[in-house]
Amino acid sequence: MSAGVAELRDMVHVYVTADLPIRARALPFADRVEIRFGKAFPVVLIVDRSALGQLTDAIAAGRSELERASGQTDAEG
Repeated sequence: MSAGVAELRDMVHVYVTADLPIRARALPFADRVEIRFGKAFPVVLIVDRSALGQLTDAIAAGRSELERASGQTDAEG
């Protein structure tokens, strides 16, 4: 077994599609945000306030890479 395959086993993969319900709510008592993916058996991402900028930056960077790779812009859809 290659090292790459072993590393993937330690990851949790969540496939997010356009029709997957995503809900966020503040947890002020914990200074965190809870992001729920799905309904019946949701996957929950808990993000510290101090990490919110890093998370949004990472998502924006990934989106930008996809747009460059496909030659699309937000205006094109």
